[in-house]
Amino acid sequence: MALQEIVEQTVTGLGYELVEIERSAGGLLRITIDLPWNPGDEQFINVEDCEKVTRQLQFALEVEGAEYKRLEVSSPGIDRPLRSEKDFERFAGQAVDVTLKTPMGAAADGQVAANRKKFRGTLERAEAGGWQVVWSDEPPVKPGQKVSRKKEPAPLRALGFTLDELKEARLAPIVDFKGRKSGEIAGQAAGKRAVSSTD
Repeated sequence: MALQEIVEQTVTGLGYELVEIERSAGGLLRITIDLPWNPGDEQFINVEDCEKVTRQLQFALEVEGAEYKRLEVSSPGIDRPLRSEKDFERFAGQAVDVTLKTPMGAAADGQVAANRKKFRGTLERAEAGGWQVVWSDEPPVKPGQKVSRKKEPAPLRALGFTLDELKEARLAPIVDFKGRKSGEIAGQAAGKRAVSSTD
């Protein structure tokens, strides 16, 4: 059985969602898990969840003879990858970092650099279907800086895309030390990542 299949069956069998599998140098196998999305009832992965999945994965990987030296199971953290349509629905309205597979080229129509592939903005459902990231090129206001009310704000820009056009999409790792706005859920409470690791 393939590693992806073993891990996915084990994780989903325990009632969690598999977010990512990574193999790193030195034989580290890193598994990222999350709780299934339940609108209106956002919960976060804790250390106990990670330990539970670690124990079950160790057993399953041993039975299947999978090779690894160290296993690490963690929550997604504040820069959670977005992979499926369901992920995009779940995090609509959040700040995201989007990287396209190919540069904008002629499609940029002079609005942005033709070789640009990376964008940060708010994830929204596009009117024509699919998704879009909306941003402003207005520089961020520095603490204590006065903003002129007479100055015209920079216009909002939008980039529509399909999931097939994406190389990568992640929640933007923005930490607000004054506390998150209600309903904002970029990973773990206080930006901490729950991890369980074993040798």
